[in-house]
Amino acid sequence: MKGFVFHGPGQSAWQDVPDPAIKEATDAIVRVDVVTICGTDLHILKGDVPEVRPGTVLGHEAVGEIVETGRDVHTVQPGDRVLVSCITACGRCRFCWERTYGQCRGGGGWILGHVIDGTQAEYVRVPYADLSVHALPGAVDSKDAVLLADIFPTGYEVGVLNGRVHPGDTVAVVGVGPIGLAAIATGQLYAPERIIAVDLDPGRLEAAKRLGADAVADAREAPEQLVADLTDGLGADVVIEAVGAPETFELCTRMVRPGGHVANVGVHGRPATLHLEDLWIKNVTITTGLVDTYSTPTLLRMAAAGRLPTSALVTHTFPLDQMEEAYDVFARAADTGALKVVLGEPQHDVVAVRAA
Repeated sequence: MKGFVFHGPGQSAWQDVPDPAIKEATDAIVRVDVVTICGTDLHILKGDVPEVRPGTVLGHEAVGEIVETGRDVHTVQPGDRVLVSCITACGRCRFCWERTYGQCRGGGGWILGHVIDGTQAEYVRVPYADLSVHALPGAVDSKDAVLLADIFPTGYEVGVLNGRVHPGDTVAVVGVGPIGLAAIATGQLYAPERIIAVDLDPGRLEAAKRLGADAVADAREAPEQLVADLTDGLGADVVIEAVGAPETFELCTRMVRPGGHVANVGVHGRPATLHLEDLWIKNVTITTGLVDTYSTPTLLRMAAAGRLPTSALVTHTFPLDQMEEAYDVFARAADTGALKVVLGEPQHDVVAVRAA
């Protein structure tokens, strides 16, 4: 089969790779219909994630069809259309019992496209399939569903829920790429007074407005002053960092009010300074996190009901074999206007519901 292979920082190729095979009784093999590219994949290509070894097929998000299962897989069967989660869960370790699947110690966590071959290929092996794939309702289009593999759970769990957004809050989202936009979309579920979007890219700020941001600010033009002006000098109740750079993290800590929350979502490849000389007295809570995807079933129900603006984030589509072109477009988002790029040709529009 073909897959998109990482060969070291700055080196990758769409090339022939071995077909995946069942290795454990809990595995499933999925024929990939639709995939997308994540900002984390760009971090890998830059060398920011050294755990990824050369020769690894990248990707951790997909929609496809089950073609084979191990003997201990019971929740899906060949022919089922499924969402492949970015997080794999063994279901037995302490962290899985606590629903913090991203920290799984039983062979799961973020493994696809990280420590084992991932989804940016024609087929993928998914370990622990019973807890790591989700059967899809026919009402959810594959191009929409693939955004629920990572970016919507991440923006919602690591941004909105970790940040403890409440009704009446002022929420600032720093970085309105796909994750930040997902945080804006899901943050509105909690009826904040206002959401302020901060970015360098005018196109992304316009997208943030379309998805519900009440105010936008150019990151180069003292956005903390706008936040102060809109909050009578208090600062934002919740600030969501969705870039992964020292400058943006430090900006977030300057924007937050005393007693507020900074929810770091961005993947950081460099150290950031924690200014405790300023923060120690402010009762600020800072959270970090890898997504756990415990919210995926809820988000799927919302998508099926038309309550999530998933389609609004898809700006470019490609056939699966144009992976290199898609990466180029996604990596040059400032020039191309890319938010999410989706690759593949879905094979199913409607799937019959199988009786339990």
